[in-house]
Amino acid sequence: MSGSDVIFNVSPGGKLTGSIRVPGDKSISHRSIMLGSLADGTTKVTGFLQGEDNLATLNAFRAMGVNIQGPDNGCVIIDGVGMHGLKAPQASLDVGNSGTSIRLLSGLLAAQNFDCELTGDTSLSTRPMRRVTDPLAEMGAIVGTTDTGTPPLKIKGGQRLKGFHYKMPVASAQVKSCLLLAGLYAEGQTCVTEPAPTRDHTERMLEGFGYQLQRNGSTVCLTGGGKLTATNIDVPADISSAAFFLVGASIAEGSDLTLEHVGMNPTRDGVINILRLMGADITVSNERVIGGEPVADIRVRSAQLKGIHIPEDQVPLAIDEFPAIFVAAACAEGETVLSGARELRVKESDRIQVMADGLKVLGIDAKPTEDGIVIQGKGADAQVFISGQVDSHGDHRIAMSFTMAGLRACGEITITDCANVDTSFPGFAQLAASVGNGIKV
Repeated sequence: MSGSDVIFNVSPGGKLTGSIRVPGDKSISHRSIMLGSLADGTTKVTGFLQGEDNLATLNAFRAMGVNIQGPDNGCVIIDGVGMHGLKAPQASLDVGNSGTSIRLLSGLLAAQNFDCELTGDTSLSTRPMRRVTDPLAEMGAIVGTTDTGTPPLKIKGGQRLKGFHYKMPVASAQVKSCLLLAGLYAEGQTCVTEPAPTRDHTERMLEGFGYQLQRNGSTVCLTGGGKLTATNIDVPADISSAAFFLVGASIAEGSDLTLEHVGMNPTRDGVINILRLMGADITVSNERVIGGEPVADIRVRSAQLKGIHIPEDQVPLAIDEFPAIFVAAACAEGETVLSGARELRVKESDRIQVMADGLKVLGIDAKPTEDGIVIQGKGADAQVFISGQVDSHGDHRIAMSFTMAGLRACGEITITDCANVDTSFPGFAQLAASVGNGIKV
């Protein structure tokens, strides 16, 4: 189906009840393929997210000669080729809509002995890449972009990379991970210092594959020339995917929903912290550590939310969850203010502008700012949103967020351009309908 063919129609009202496990974590699924491919031995991955973005990463490594079986019901078996076993692909590597794939692969491929090209879809081809190509150049890599710094990326092989210490101007897990992956091949030590904490799945997984890191406050360092040893990975459910249901159950009266086996990485739990500050009724239980990643079950019951000034230290910990949080803010009592989130303007869409436009269509006073948004909540009203048609601009998280608005709407909400939901959450509509959301595709 082409993007314009997939439309969500959400009938008004309802509540979310039951117990579900959302698909596996997208970030961890990407990295399991990358590190498993470079490891010595066979890596078995369970809970792998079979979304289009992760399949793009998997297919890229297949194109570079790695034998990968699956995915079969979330199970993938990777016969690692070692640090220097990748082969030149026969054609450009097309990573579709996946920003994680193109940025992390650029670091990893900058150190190989063959040339290659990374391309993507129309949306990805507008996204900024100098944030990775500039620091890679400092290490000695040669990575070409378009004149405006966007894909395709043309990577020249055979360069000798040198370790360096990079102080990131903007917190970004993708930039940090790109440089650490390049650092695996660099002479000497590579260090990255971040201005605020970002997700640390790359660091945790490198250690899981037996690679030594040094972490000191906001700086992480590794020394090139080591090796990765195959391991088994059980991917936890993605908190970014759980976020839509955390918001839906919080805003819909009578809801009582349990989300099972959710990844609770402390660099990713901003959505829970922010919703709790707004008054959400969220209980975390059965906490455990699986494969170096903390996991728990989350129970969420409906609650009257209140508007807040979102603390800036939580912004990097919830960067992908803000579209859903904006829907919660519209249902809260009083004003919610977000600032320090300029990164949202360069995601799959300009998420600040696109969410503000959609909220306005549905009758909400939402004012975008340069680095955030101000939303006037309608907390006391049972029906917060009016009926309307929202354009998701092909952004999966925006499409899913507005689906939850239907729970507090007075009429049907139509969401257009929803094909990309499959990039991160295959089966979303069926799962949402199964717990009480009025979605039809």
